[in-house]
Amino acid sequence: MKKTILFLFISLLSLGSFAQHAEINWMTVDEALEAQKKEPKKIMMDAYTVWCGPCKMLDKNTFQNPDVVAYVNKNFYAVKFNAQGKEEVNYKGTKFTNPGYQESRKNSRNSSHEFSRALKISAYPTIIFFNEEGSVLMNERGYKSPQQLEFILKFLATDKYKEIKSKEEFMKYRESFVPAFK
Repeated sequence: MKKTILFLFISLLSLGSFAQHAEINWMTVDEALEAQKKEPKKIMMDAYTVWCGPCKMLDKNTFQNPDVVAYVNKNFYAVKFNAQGKEEVNYKGTKFTNPGYQESRKNSRNSSHEFSRALKISAYPTIIFFNEEGSVLMNERGYKSPQQLEFILKFLATDKYKEIKSKEEFMKYRESFVPAFK
């Protein structure tokens, strides 16, 4: 009997632990752009590199946060893009590659991808947001905590950015924003 109760207790703990580890539904740039054709949503693209410490912190601390995961999965197509990788990207009729990519350097600094250069990415991580038609809305450089990212996600997902016409209006909105993410 004690073994049965112990087994059930451990099973429940495992289920609770599993439920807490939901993940962002990452896709490629091409997959997100294709998905937009069927169901328009904004895109959040994490431009990272394999050697970047703040990129790893963003993955561990922010993109694993249950509130971030739930909000991103509901409101955005999430793209994970290695800004120095070899993925082929088709964007607005142009094919982007990384002709300088060296397989022997895949785990360290490599050549910048053409798509990174086209988007003028100059620091890692950079989170780029695209509208429902696939055009760039804005980018955010550097590490963001869940609460810092929450402001940006909600500002864009709710289209609040379309209503604000001045710096003063933005500052007022920013100051009145109350984060809900833990």
